[in-house]
Amino acid sequence: MTMGDESVFAAMTVPVVIIPILESLEQKDFSAAQTLKAAFTKVEENHQGFAYDLVSGVLRKAGVESHVDMPEALLRLEASNDSNEFKVSRTEEPFKDLNIRSSNLKKILSRIPDEIYNRQSFLETIKDIAGAIKKLLDAVTAIFIYIEPASQKQSLEVRKREFVKYSKRFSNTLKEFFRDNQKREVFISANLLINQTNLIMQTVKAAC
Repeated sequence: MTMGDESVFAAMTVPVVIIPILESLEQKDFSAAQTLKAAFTKVEENHQGFAYDLVSGVLRKAGVESHVDMPEALLRLEASNDSNEFKVSRTEEPFKDLNIRSSNLKKILSRIPDEIYNRQSFLETIKDIAGAIKKLLDAVTAIFIYIEPASQKQSLEVRKREFVKYSKRFSNTLKEFFRDNQKREVFISANLLINQTNLIMQTVKAAC
């Protein structure tokens, strides 16, 4: 795992671990949840990786850090993540479709830790991932006509190219896995693809 990969996991801790907890808290105390969300956002802006360090510190204090693989844990947590953080509020059908396609891809990727141990199931999951990637790219293309100005379209185009790049990286990682059986690299690459999906959604939200 490179330093760049580590920074991505640090960035993912808030949306995958912290935000879902705070959204649950909103049902009991909306004001407190909003205050905590704003605080975490501000701290992360000034000290990126704070939430990651906090979670790691708790695991270390509990004496279980060596038993928890963070890439695998984050991937598993994504399975139950129904946060609105990366959903677009526009009501037009192409935007609804984009929300569905991005969520579906992340849910399928989150199945990897359970299915990687069964070759047949894993091969089926890989096919599902490939199909979900294509559908997401098609959904992104479909909303370009709604994006103004040209600079926003360019930003989304850049994000789309980055997503394709990480999709290819994921594909290459799978080929390596079937040669050397390094599961952790697959978990890392899947997390990076989830992060790229989130970045696409953030870019669309900013443009709309």
